[in-house]
Amino acid sequence: MGVLAYVLIRTHAGKAKSVAEHLSKLAGCRNVCTVTGRYDVIMLMEADSLEALGKTVVETIHKIDGIERTETAIVV
Repeated sequence: MGVLAYVLIRTHAGKAKSVAEHLSKLAGCRNVCTVTGRYDVIMLMEADSLEALGKTVVETIHKIDGIERTETAIVV
């Protein structure tokens, strides 16, 4: 098993569903849910390493249309 992390995502108004659909298609996505509260979408993802996790978040997830901000919580 690689590195597991929860990616907590805030989206622009009305974009949570489309962001969640896009995230669900990414390699390493284990689960993605739209939620209520401070965040709009929470994704559980797996990566081979911390470096790969960071690269996916910065180079892929941050570029998805509708994402305002992310916070990553690495499972320990």
